[in-house]
Amino acid sequence: MQETMDETPRLRPPRYEVSRMAVRYWAVRALAGWVVLAVAQVIWMVNDVHASWHVVVLAVTAVLGAGHVIVMPWWRFRVHRWESTPEAVYTQSGWFDQERRIAPISRIQTVDSERGPFEQIFGLANVTVTTASAAGPLKIHGLDRETAERLVDELTAGTQATGGDAT
Repeated sequence: MQETMDETPRLRPPRYEVSRMAVRYWAVRALAGWVVLAVAQVIWMVNDVHASWHVVVLAVTAVLGAGHVIVMPWWRFRVHRWESTPEAVYTQSGWFDQERRIAPISRIQTVDSERGPFEQIFGLANVTVTTASAAGPLKIHGLDRETAERLVDELTAGTQATGGDAT
């Protein structure tokens, strides 16, 4: 059944995936964290006379890091979804703790787009939709830049066309 203007939007899975480039971005970010940890362990190992057990810890770090860098980005990609209709914005995100949210267009107060330095390298952007909800803003991470710009424009136009004070 299609939603109409008189119906309240219902919580449902959003239709659209984030950019496939987000998989690479998430993998590189995760890899950077594991590399920092491994380098710290190597420095500790080199400066410790009882370094034999450090090799085991470093090996465990390498296995866990490799698993995280390989599995997490694809898992997140399969979970993260978004959609914008004339009535509402839908998001689904998470990894272990998965969250699905909806914001009626009439409740939107601000729409923001953000691109950090690494997101710029990967051609990605994030969109934040702020409402008066105590649950906080809806965030859509990993959109390609053009899609994010189009979404911000559509949501801005939609909120301007909707009457009320967004509270």
